[in-house]
Amino acid sequence: MLGLTTAFLVAAPVIAQQAGAPAPLPRVAFETTAGRFVIEADTKRAPISAGNFLKYVDGKRLDGVTFYRAVKVADHFGFVQFGPDGEAKRILPPIKHEPTTQTGIRHTDFTVSTARFAPGTARGEFTISVGDQPALDADPSKPGDNLGYAAFGHVVEGQDTILKVFDAPVSPTATLRGSFKGEVPVNRVTILTARRVK
Repeated sequence: MLGLTTAFLVAAPVIAQQAGAPAPLPRVAFETTAGRFVIEADTKRAPISAGNFLKYVDGKRLDGVTFYRAVKVADHFGFVQFGPDGEAKRILPPIKHEPTTQTGIRHTDFTVSTARFAPGTARGEFTISVGDQPALDADPSKPGDNLGYAAFGHVVEGQDTILKVFDAPVSPTATLRGSFKGEVPVNRVTILTARRVK
C-alpha cells in the first residue's frame, strides 16, 4: 500500500503538468511537386477559418489542386495562392469572416489566410504571405469594409518549398478567367496530398 501511495505521489505532479499543458495545434503536411511543407492551423484563435481549412484537408479536397497564383511585389514580399480554383465538386459553403482584430493573428512572414471577396464569402482558396504584410490585416481606421483577410495559421516547416513557388516564373500574358494577369505561374506546382500530421 505504501509503495502504491509513493508511486501516486511521484506521478501526480507529472499528471497535473500534462493536464495543464495546452493541446498542440493541428498540423497538416503537404506533399507537392516542389517539395514538402507543413501548416499549423490555429483552431483556438481562429476556429472558424482553421476549422474550414481542416474540412478541406480531411475531405481530401486539396489533393490535386495547384498553386495557381503568385504575386511578387518585391524580393520576399507578396503571396502565393492555392485551392480548388472554382472546381465546384471540391468547394464547401462559405464561412463567417474572422478579422485579425478578433483573432490577433497578424499577416507576418508565412502566415496562411483565406482568400475572399466580400466578408463572409471565403471558401477554399488559401494564401500564404511571403514577408510581413500588415496591409492584409483588419484596420477599422481605413475606408471600405476594412476587415482584411482571415489569418488562421503559419507554415512551420518547408518554407523553402513556398519560396520555390513564389520565385518561379510567371507568364506576362496568361490570366485566369480574365484576371490575375502577370500572376499566373508558367508551370504550376501541384499539391499531391494534404494530410494531418499524427
